[in-house]
Amino acid sequence: MRRTLPPLPVAAFAVVALAPLPLLVAGLVQGGWLALAGLGYMTVLVMLIDQVIPLVAADAPEGAEFPAGDALLVLLGGLHLAALPLAVWLIAGPGGLALWERLALFLGFGLWFGQVSVPAAHELIHRRARGLFGLGVAVYVSLLFGHHASAHRLVHHRHVGSAADPNTARAGEGFYRFALRAWSGSFRAGWLAERALRPGQRITPYTVYVLGAAGVLGLAFVLAGWVGVAVWAGLAVHAQLQLLLSDYVQHYGLSRARRTDGRLEPVGPRHSWNARAWFSSALMLNAPRHSDHHAHPARPYPALRLPAPEEAPMLPWPLPVACSIALVPPLWKSLVRPRLAAWRTEA
Repeated sequence: MRRTLPPLPVAAFAVVALAPLPLLVAGLVQGGWLALAGLGYMTVLVMLIDQVIPLVAADAPEGAEFPAGDALLVLLGGLHLAALPLAVWLIAGPGGLALWERLALFLGFGLWFGQVSVPAAHELIHRRARGLFGLGVAVYVSLLFGHHASAHRLVHHRHVGSAADPNTARAGEGFYRFALRAWSGSFRAGWLAERALRPGQRITPYTVYVLGAAGVLGLAFVLAGWVGVAVWAGLAVHAQLQLLLSDYVQHYGLSRARRTDGRLEPVGPRHSWNARAWFSSALMLNAPRHSDHHAHPARPYPALRLPAPEEAPMLPWPLPVACSIALVPPLWKSLVRPRLAAWRTEA
């Protein structure tokens, strides 16, 4: 039985999300067992706290404001843009790190970029202020995934739960097949959506995404040659896979029904999987409270609400654990199938 915590303040999100970064940087500088510290935080510690302290953070009061919330997003975005080239330089460079230390740091930084940087960028691209939006785009571009800033807002939020959304996983679809379809499909769908908003214009946000990707890979080459390019691209793919895993898990098999007029029903709580665990939710800036995000895309992450179990599908595991299970498609399908049946709607 899960007990309830008070609503999490911004300070709690800051402590949980920022704590792994100094461990990872210390591992880059010192090596040794410190190379494992950040990786251990992002894996073992997160899993243990979610299980050993099985609490659920209460919903913030309706209408509550969190003026420090955007400041934390800016801090996380800025730290990401500094940490990524630093990690590439020291992991790929000719320093004194052993191979196992480089591998541990690669995995640890990749997890932090995928589970902290990506949720921060996701929040930022939903902000109306141009500076905040631009920072979110910069984080995605640094991860060679700039098109997500267009596809997520213009395609996913509009078409989620339907065949028109590349990032909605179909029932019975394995993650690896989904990932290939979602990456290429969202790139194309986002491009078409941006072109529709700018008829006749040759320069679109995709120009920034493509040139930005080339620019960051050029920086990687300057930092550490072709090995640097490989490490930067590898870290980007690592983070991208975590984003795609979250999309896969959070919408797996859920679909919106068509009304008699042929249009899709409005997006509701039942069209996203949610997770209760408080610590991994704090790490991921409440991304596991996914139904409320789709209902209120501009709602600040500390204010996102957890739907009642009878209103929306609930994962029996924290989101990072569910994503790990999804890496083994037969296991994922067998475990989720009976839970999905209660929420299945034919589109």
